[in-house]
Amino acid sequence: QVQLVESGGGSVQSGGSLRLSCAASSYISSPYCLAWFRQAPGKEREAVAAINAKSRTNYKDSVSGRFTISQDNAKNTLYLEMSSLKPEDTAMYYCAAHRRVTCWASEPSDFEYWGQGIQVTVSS
Repeated sequence: QVQLVESGGGSVQSGGSLRLSCAASSYISSPYCLAWFRQAPGKEREAVAAINAKSRTNYKDSVSGRFTISQDNAKNTLYLEMSSLKPEDTAMYYCAAHRRVTCWASEPSDFEYWGQGIQVTVSS
């Protein structure tokens, strides 16, 4: 069983930056998909970015060019660098993982492991 723990959230003003981290309790062998999701109050959970075992990345259109997903396999850690933040980025952010080849096309229900979530608040 893999445990995921997010850190790095907080409150920033519009245009600011934050870096989220997601530490895994153990190594996840290939194939795998690691992703960041977010959920705003009253809205469905949505995928923000994903990276697979071959380091292929995908992004939600509204964050492309502003967010960067990356992984440090030596530290079993996933990152999400967020810049030019907007109030509409405000949400609870979750990291997630599964052990399948399909990555960006995955549904939330495909992900076996989830972090507890961390709040990101962007004020105007």
